[in-house]
Amino acid sequence: MKLASRMSRLTVQIALLVALLAAATIILLRPYLTDTERIYEEGRIDQVINQGPVTIAHVEWKLDSLKAYTSILDKDGEAIDLAGPAGSTIVVATLTVTPREGVFLKDKGFTCDATLRDTHGNTWDTEQPFDYPLATYCGDDDHPFTMDKPQQIAKVYVVPKSAVPNLTGVTVEDFTDHRRVLITP
Repeated sequence: MKLASRMSRLTVQIALLVALLAAATIILLRPYLTDTERIYEEGRIDQVINQGPVTIAHVEWKLDSLKAYTSILDKDGEAIDLAGPAGSTIVVATLTVTPREGVFLKDKGFTCDATLRDTHGNTWDTEQPFDYPLATYCGDDDHPFTMDKPQQIAKVYVVPKSAVPNLTGVTVEDFTDHRRVLITP
């Protein structure tokens, strides 16, 4: 065999090997690089908005305030007991929520949730204080919702005192579109 034909054959073999390795790499890594559900479940934030408004899952959100308290009062001016560990702080996020076209208003309410988040990626779910002056969820009989009409709600969280300086805002999310937005004060 001639040297030229050997070199061309070796070149074709190397090119084929590189092409096979590239295809194998793409096939192996593609599920990890494009799996939006997995990335969403790991806590990815898609957008950061300063106060809002932002529309997620046909609900418009606007963060009015995010304040820390040592205790909160009910409608009658008495302290609400939220079971939390010693040294915990109560954080109240006041939000303006507007249901838009596409939200199913069942019994003049709907499901809405906002999670408190800090700079370290820690999150806290809401508490349900009884008899708080504002509605604490979007299905309260005393505070019915109507389509396209804004209403204030309060989301109440119990967090460690050490986490308060690191709080960044609340996240609202759309579970079907795998979208999460952080609303900062």
